[in-house]
Amino acid sequence: MRTIEEWRNSIDAIDRELLCLLNRRAELALEAGRAKLNAGLPICDGAREREVIDRSCRINAGPLDKTAITNIFRRIIHETRSFEMRRVNEIEEVQKS
Repeated sequence: MRTIEEWRNSIDAIDRELLCLLNRRAELALEAGRAKLNAGLPICDGAREREVIDRSCRINAGPLDKTAITNIFRRIIHETRSFEMRRVNEIEEVQKS
């Protein structure tokens, strides 16, 4: 039988993986944002965001339910979009100077 400490260590390891993946996702979103900027497209794409959430809910094997997955991905998208918009604004400012 595993101890509480062993369970926590496993959770900590997953948290480290999640952080790496979230940061990688943000990097990719930034690259996509740059491409959108160059193409004159808006940063925010509601249809794409709904697609990401819908797909995540569809492929979710649980135990988290659809509501939890929706909330988590909405938050991830919100934070990633905020990061992307800040960075794109920084790029625009540099291009103006």
